[in-house]
Formats: sequence, C-alpha cells, structure tokens
Amino acid sequence: MELLAVEAAGRGMRVLAAEEAGPDAGPVAGPVHWYGGPLAGARLAERLGFALLEPADDWLAELPEEFTRRDVRAATLADAWALDRPTFVKPPRDKSFPADVYADGSRLPAGLDPATPVLLSEVVTFAAEYRLFLLDGRIATASRYAVFGRLDPRPLGPDPAAAELAEFVARLVAVAGPTLPSAVVLDVGQLLDPYRPGHRWAVVEANMAWFSHAYAADPARVLDVVLRAAGPREHVRPQDLRFVRHPEYPDCPGQ
Repeated sequence: MELLAVEAAGRGMRVLAAEEAGPDAGPVAGPVHWYGGPLAGARLAERLGFALLEPADDWLAELPEEFTRRDVRAATLADAWALDRPTFVKPPRDKSFPADVYADGSRLPAGLDPATPVLLSEVVTFAAEYRLFLLDGRIATASRYAVFGRLDPRPLGPDPAAAELAEFVARLVAVAGPTLPSAVVLDVGQLLDPYRPGHRWAVVEANMAWFSHAYAADPARVLDVVLRAAGPREHVRPQDLRFVRHPEYPDCPGQ
C-alpha cells in the first residue's frame, strides 16, 4: 500500500487514510478512488461517490475446466460444514475465515452466517503462483508471489514462464473476458500434473484490484488498474456496471 501511496502522491493525488475520510472529517474535494478493505470501502463508497468493481462470487466455478484444471463449485458455508473429505475452502471476496485446505467440514469456523458464500475446490498443488493486474483484458503488470504455497515474490520480467503465462491469459480472455471487470486481478499458477512430468497452467482465482497486494509488480501500472477498479461512479463504463459492488449491501455484488 505504501508504494501505491507514493506513486499516487507523485501524480499529484492527495492520499488519505480511511479514517481521514470518515463522516466527521468533512467533505473530500475532487474525484475519489479507493484502495483498501471491502467493508470500509463499501461504507465510504456512497458518501464519497466511488464505485468498486469486483468479479462475481461464482466466476471461478463457472469457468471452463480447461482453465481451472480442477473441480470448483460455488456453495455456502452450510454446504462446507457438511464436507466429509479434504477440500480447499475460501470466501470468494472477503476474509471472513482463512482460505485453506480443511480435512472436513468440522474444521471450519462456527458462528458465521450459514448462507455465507464459499468456493469449494479439490485439493491440488501449485508449483508457482503469479498475480496479474489486468486492464482491458491485457496484463498491465505482474508478479510471482508464491512457490509451492510459500510466499516468494519476484517480478515477472526475468521469469522464463512469462511467455507461457501471457499465452494462457490471452486464451482465457478470448473465452471469458466479458465475464470479468475491465480492471481486475487474476491469480494464475503452474499446476503439477500427477500423471506426467511438467505442469499445466490454471486459474487460482480472480480478485478485486483495489484489495489485492501488489507483491513485486510495478506500482505505477498497479495504480493504473486500481484507479479504474475503484474510481468515481460516473466514470464507470457501461460494460462494468454489473460488476459494481452494491453500497447498500456490502456483501453482495451489484447486478
């Protein structure tokens, strides 16, 4: 976040913490953009006039298997509590509980709304994972962020996998581009194949650009994506209107 704040200040933008833009802080002059958590963002969006773009909760589950390379389905926390086998479980957007492999449903946290949306995925191993900031279906900037599940950020530039990754994303955008906001984060990984040497590319997940760590990506290009993903409501493009998070219902995507 600090690198993005420095980049924004260098462009002549005023950078404020969320508490500095609260109702007791008075009006904020000029167009407002957001980079931060979904609950605070949804709380401030209506008053400050910005719109938050995000992929649909079930986007990954609806993606063709050629891009996921594993079984993924959209469900509720009540469904997850009934699991009787190891499954990767995550909230699609918020951080209401840790995304992880759970041995069965009894290991998941209790006390949450049973209707909480979740994604359920078969357990797989990613050799390396990459974060891509997409703008209008093109990679604006990217970074490796993990190797075998361990945090290991590195700029994409010198990575020998960069060309393969770009080709995979081009195929994905050709098929599923309209199902994503024009500014979004896509996590993609090298999925190990248990039946043959090497790996296959697969989508890990899609995320909100305004709530995604930049890792080792170029802060200037990350900011370009964030400004589109969380900017003035009147600047939202018609094709992005269905991806706007509804301010009155912060846990539900706009329709």
